[in-house]
Amino acid sequence: MTGSTFRVGLIQMRAGRTPSANLDAVTKLIGEAKDGGADYVQTPEMTNIMEVSREKLFAAIVPEENDASLATFRELARQLSIHLHIGSLAVKATVDKAANRGFLIDPRGEIVARYDKIHMFDVDLANGESYRESRSYRPGELAVLHDLPWGRLGLTVCYDLRFPALYRALAEAGASFLAIPSAFTQQTGEAHWHVLMRARAIENGCYVFAAAQAGKHENGRETFGHSLVVDPWGRIIAEGATEPGVVMAEIDPAEIAAARARVPSLQHGRRFEVIEPLAEPAHLRAVRGPA
Repeated sequence: MTGSTFRVGLIQMRAGRTPSANLDAVTKLIGEAKDGGADYVQTPEMTNIMEVSREKLFAAIVPEENDASLATFRELARQLSIHLHIGSLAVKATVDKAANRGFLIDPRGEIVARYDKIHMFDVDLANGESYRESRSYRPGELAVLHDLPWGRLGLTVCYDLRFPALYRALAEAGASFLAIPSAFTQQTGEAHWHVLMRARAIENGCYVFAAAQAGKHENGRETFGHSLVVDPWGRIIAEGATEPGVVMAEIDPAEIAAARARVPSLQHGRRFEVIEPLAEPAHLRAVRGPA
């Protein structure tokens, strides 16, 4: 089956503060994606909860093994016979830290890959928005790939998008598809979402699948939406808008080889060292005298 075409369904949602309500909403959309013929379905970052308050977050989340949403998603993947990629869930990792963890579930309902978001979103935006993801979440340390029937998938989450070395490493390790489920802010999304997603696809000759959170959330945060499927030549072949829904696309893995044949940059990478500027020789400093 490797190399055959398949259908991707991206779930665009507007998660709130209550995991059970989010589960109901996303389950319906996953069903719609399956009805549309999806073989691989991806949900956004923070599928189970969008909460900026640390106290409220830890009151609502549980360890992975106790997470009712995850158990439901496993059963749903089995019932629908799909590869279900839960972009990420907030799960309790330690007493004082959560993990922003993605789960890839196969059509038997088995979890075949887990990925903890590596890069923490600690930023102060110009409009006054401030985020300190590292206060509540511990960063991951491992890049993760898994083989789907159609090629190898590299798992990432949202802010990882801004660190191209991660995607180059995944591509060099054989990734054909890059998953970037996200909850991009409205401000940064307007400025950078499309260009960064297209860049990651172009520079690695990979498809990009990016399911997104969209709209004004219960906690006051506003996310950009515009879930994207980008082909290996950088063309946007499917895009959502700003409302919850399903974005569908037909994927042809042959496009990967075609793009990489045109620009074989994965074969041309070279290792190099960075040489810092040399200090001014002491005898020149002496000639010039004190500043």
